Amino acid sequence: MRSSWFNKVSVILGPRPPLSWLLLCLVSLLAIIAVLGSSSSNAFDSVTATPDIYLNYRRLKEQAAVDYLELKSLSLGASRQRELGLCGKERENYVPCYNVSANLLAGLKDGEELDRHCEVQREQNRCLVRPPKEYKTPLRWPAGRDVIWSGNVKITKDQFLSSGSMTKRLMLLEENQIAFHSEDGLIFDGVKDYSRQIAEMIGLGSDSEFLQAGVHNVLDIGCGFGSFGAHLVSLKLMAVCIAAYEATGSQVQLALERGLPAIIGSFISRQLPYPSLSFDMVHCAQCGIVWDKKDGMLLIEVDRVLKPGGYFVLTSPSGKLQGSSVGIKKRNMLTPMEELTQKICWSLLAQQDETFIWQKTVDTDCYASRKQGAIPLCKEGHDIQSYYQPLVSCISGTSSKRWIPIQNRSAGSQLSSAELEVHGVLPEDFFEDLQIWRSALKNYWSLLTPLIFSDHPKRPGDEDPLPPFNMIRNVMDMNSHYGGLNAAFLEEKKSVWVMNVVPIRARNTLPLILDQGFAGVLHDW
Repeated sequence: MRSSWFNKVSVILGPRPPLSWLLLCLVSLLAIIAVLGSSSSNAFDSVTATPDIYLNYRRLKEQAAVDYLELKSLSLGASRQRELGLCGKERENYVPCYNVSANLLAGLKDGEELDRHCEVQREQNRCLVRPPKEYKTPLRWPAGRDVIWSGNVKITKDQFLSSGSMTKRLMLLEENQIAFHSEDGLIFDGVKDYSRQIAEMIGLGSDSEFLQAGVHNVLDIGCGFGSFGAHLVSLKLMAVCIAAYEATGSQVQLALERGLPAIIGSFISRQLPYPSLSFDMVHCAQCGIVWDKKDGMLLIEVDRVLKPGGYFVLTSPSGKLQGSSVGIKKRNMLTPMEELTQKICWSLLAQQDETFIWQKTVDTDCYASRKQGAIPLCKEGHDIQSYYQPLVSCISGTSSKRWIPIQNRSAGSQLSSAELEVHGVLPEDFFEDLQIWRSALKNYWSLLTPLIFSDHPKRPGDEDPLPPFNMIRNVMDMNSHYGGLNAAFLEEKKSVWVMNVVPIRARNTLPLILDQGFAGVLHDW
């Protein structure tokens, strides 16, 4: 018995459908199958396909040339603007947002004229900053760590020989070079002994145990010539030099010339461009800061960037503890610091010679048990974006999920799944990003091959030689995301450190980068 729907069709088309109708149905069915097959194939490809990876540097070079020409045409625009000229010699050491004369004219004083003030920056004609007249290519790492060309930095002989940071003295100034170590390989000023002393003061057997104790990154305030940081780098620690702007004799310029991480920053009126709980150790050796000024806000800023259980190392070889604005005898010189450190729940671990070490509390209950009139806690969420904000007189980070003692953190740069979740990052997303950068780094290194070995004789069939591991000393990643490029460099054992820049308009992943022990900074491009 026929169904009702068949009877209806028979009424419309008759007992036998015409041949044209059958052909139309067949064609329609084939078309539907083709469309569905194509879409499913595309969907499958979109899931399984991976970006084309050019393993041959010649194809990479061709692609790079195409990209360069495209970027050049975009930058010139339809009007084909003229090429930029060279700046005058007066702008040889130009640093954006640091213009002392303009700041003074704007009425800034009491040290604030040396601070960062983009709001008073005067518009100038755009030009390319030229290198110094006697500039020479730096020596390859690690030789460049110990010897630099004097013509590459702006420093006078008097500035070089004048007293300052303990690592500024007794360096060798030759005709066209500056050497930072003696011929027998020992660093001047006993930096190795000094580092070992710090380790022993915090209860370690030697400074080689810093990593096991949870110290992965160090903020070195007023680093001088960077000798302490250079030694820490040899111990696989990330030591970042931070020093005030200096028109000549710049500590930051000297540290960078030596291949060491450094940024311009000062404890005057604004926060450093770091989130709270960023560093395992903060170091100040005769850095020239009076810590109990401004009602202790300068030391509160150190507390803000210091992780729970982290260390503050203060050394003053002059016999008077810098950090006390009151001229008192040595036996009483800790009194102002004692009062201030108790208010922020620091404990004095040890004192030896002129070196003092405090440790930040790991117990947030300490803040509730303080005496009345203690420094208050900041409101939750105030430290979301610490980008040169005014200094505050409250204690930060106590309610953060990142309040984890440094002794409880993962060893090395690889974070656990639980630590990634603290940052709101899924482990699969993190490792997928790392895998992308692993492949990208291999391509980058292959692309550099012809630039280094363009005249290298190669027989047919031989593989192209790879650049040496120490060919590049530092890289600026302008949008570092999770720090995957930095991690890939470490895995490949390249002698490279990366300045991981997180744009302030992007997701703030700088805490994640710093928790991996990398160098990084917030910046507004």
